[in-house]
Amino acid sequence: MKPEFKEKPIRSFVIRGGRMTEGQRNAFDTWWPKYGLSMFDGPLDPLAVFGRVAPLVVEVGFGMGDSLLHMALAEPEKDFVGIEVHPPGVGRLIHLAGKEGVENLRVYMADAQDVLTDCIPTGAVDRFQLYFPDPWHKKKHHKRRILQAAFADKVHGLLRTGGHFHMATDWENYADYMMEVMSLQQGYSNTAGEYCFAPKPDYRPNTKFEARGERLGHGVWDLVFEKRD
Repeated sequence: MKPEFKEKPIRSFVIRGGRMTEGQRNAFDTWWPKYGLSMFDGPLDPLAVFGRVAPLVVEVGFGMGDSLLHMALAEPEKDFVGIEVHPPGVGRLIHLAGKEGVENLRVYMADAQDVLTDCIPTGAVDRFQLYFPDPWHKKKHHKRRILQAAFADKVHGLLRTGGHFHMATDWENYADYMMEVMSLQQGYSNTAGEYCFAPKPDYRPNTKFEARGERLGHGVWDLVFEKRD
């Protein structure tokens, strides 16, 4: 399977040609019918998809899926929708979710910008997660960073009042950039106080990538902004 996306001049991601394991490939045959969603099916109906009314968590860019799977297992009272463009990570997540019998998780393998525009209902999201996005270090590439004012505004529209936009990064420069973008946005309040980073919430697990960075002395910065009326 290939990721779904619409043509656009600037993307916040590069499709990497990572090789999939046999288990990841087989997962698409076995588990995609249960866990997979298509952006071409139009607006998501959480009640129809999950069979219940529950708080909805949306995560963009879940990588190999470890933390998203952990959260879905740890918070069974919530429903989770993950969005990722890289097939190996999607294959691994749905394979593990299938083995665990997870019911409160669904996945788009698509460009997040398209999914958020066409599929996620306005005011439906209780928590929006953006963890360790590509920082696009070079200044000439900053336009490719997923967190821009327009993206923050789009997330604001998807959140319910009182819902949270939670970001995390291990790049200090990107953390400062995130803080600047979010502090200038209308309709949000910083849950940690003006221009303050948040303590790591208990619900966000440490990934292997994050643990390795911490051993090397790398910092991790969390930002949690709440949607106001």
